Amino acid sequence: MAGPKKAPRRAERSLAFQVLYSLTFTPAMTVRDLANAFRQAPEQGDAAEKTGDPEGFAWELVEGVWTNMAEIDARLASFSQNWRIERMGKVEITLLRLALYEIMFRGDVPPKVAINEAVELSKQFGDDGSRGFVNGILDAAAKALESGKLLADAGQETLPEAQDGEPL
Repeated sequence: MAGPKKAPRRAERSLAFQVLYSLTFTPAMTVRDLANAFRQAPEQGDAAEKTGDPEGFAWELVEGVWTNMAEIDARLASFSQNWRIERMGKVEITLLRLALYEIMFRGDVPPKVAINEAVELSKQFGDDGSRGFVNGILDAAAKALESGKLLADAGQETLPEAQDGEPL
C-alpha cells in the first residue's frame, strides 16, 4: 500500500511563496520561528496541527531562502539595476528570492523551470506588471548562471550541499 501522495511541486512552491511572503511582515529570527510560521500557513490544512519538524519540498525552499537571504538579495541587487530591493513589491521580491534560490542552490531544478514557476506564481499573486519584471530579472540571472558568472560572483565554484540549521 502506498504512502500519502506528495503534493505537486507547483503546489509546494505556492505554499513556500505564501510562507515567505508572510515573513516580509513578521520576520523569523530563528529556525524555530521559521518552522512555526511554516506550520501555521493556511495551505497546510490538517498538516498545520503537526508538531513534528517541518519537511518536504516546500519546507526545503522556505528554509533555503531564509538561510541564504543575504546572498540571494546581493545577487538580486546586481540583476535589478534600476530597482533597489527595498523598493520592490513584497510579492515580486518574494517570487524573485524563491526562484533565485532554486537557480543558485537547487541543482535538481533547471533554471527554466524555476523561472517558469515564478512567472506562473506571479500570475496568481502579482499584478499585471509582475510577470515581465520577474521574468526579466530571472532571465538575467539564468544567463549569468550559463556563463558561470552567477556562482563566480557569489564566491562559489559549485552548488553547496544542504545545510543543517539549529534544531527545530
